[in-house]
Amino acid sequence: MISESGSFMKGVVLGGVFCVLVTLLGHFKMGHGTRAHHHEHHHIQAPNKNDVLNLSEDERLELSQSIRVYCIILVKPKDLGHWAAVKETWSKHCDKAEFYSSENIKVFNSVVLDTNDMWMMMRKAYKLTYERYKDEFNWFFLAYPTTFAIIENLKYFLLKKDPAQPFYIGHTVKSGDLEYVDSEGGIVLSIGSLRRLSHIFKDTDKCPEQGGMIWKLSEDKQLAVCLKYTGVIAENAEDSEGKDVFNTRSVNALIKEAMANHPEQVVDGCCSDMAITFNGLTPNHMHVMMYGVYRLRPYGHIYNDALIFLPPEGSDND
Repeated sequence: MISESGSFMKGVVLGGVFCVLVTLLGHFKMGHGTRAHHHEHHHIQAPNKNDVLNLSEDERLELSQSIRVYCIILVKPKDLGHWAAVKETWSKHCDKAEFYSSENIKVFNSVVLDTNDMWMMMRKAYKLTYERYKDEFNWFFLAYPTTFAIIENLKYFLLKKDPAQPFYIGHTVKSGDLEYVDSEGGIVLSIGSLRRLSHIFKDTDKCPEQGGMIWKLSEDKQLAVCLKYTGVIAENAEDSEGKDVFNTRSVNALIKEAMANHPEQVVDGCCSDMAITFNGLTPNHMHVMMYGVYRLRPYGHIYNDALIFLPPEGSDND
């Protein structure tokens, strides 16, 4: 989605302001921590708005309909509150979303993985996803239940990228010689990279299920190691101005930081207008974000987006 006035970001910031107010009242609880962000990595940018405006209407329609995103949400029984919030909010905007759980939970439908280990969960989820959906979807987005995602912005970011190519995208971190996508901000794989990953899973020397040095790494680092053997490298996602679009912290935390460090430029110092993810939200704040991003609109203001990403058929999304 494109809008010169940054329509999505207006909603995000409004939702964030609500979150800040709640925080000041002492009711905010932070989620996962954030790891250091280094800039010694590969960068990949969203298309410039003029690139899309110069396309014909038929070309825009074809592009918007060609991007199909399958969402994988990894959950455990302790995540029930977040699980419900994700199910009721942003996951409706995926072309298909499924929850992959460590064990069977009667109150929610899920793909049961029968393991509590996060690397095994991630590995099994990707393996099943490829087997079931390799011919149906071209982009695969993996997230934790504390993540809030704006899928339309993800589709815009992916607009002119070839899914047959091995893309591995998100908020990139460098750890020693290893560059990896921080899973707290969400991980995006193209069908090209998922295909390579499915093949390397069969090589237990390069990509073991357990044991060896790889077992000591976090799941997102282990994924990067396996992908590296296939020639797939992590790429940091940015908007056309160079701002990160996958965030490993909540919009609340980012706005508070901007208020402290750049009080004269709170919005510009906080986040991209085309932000895709935020992490560390409580279930209540997910609903606040949903209100700010998708529902709150100033009456009479017209948004001249060049593209429309229609909801999946039969979806009850906002």
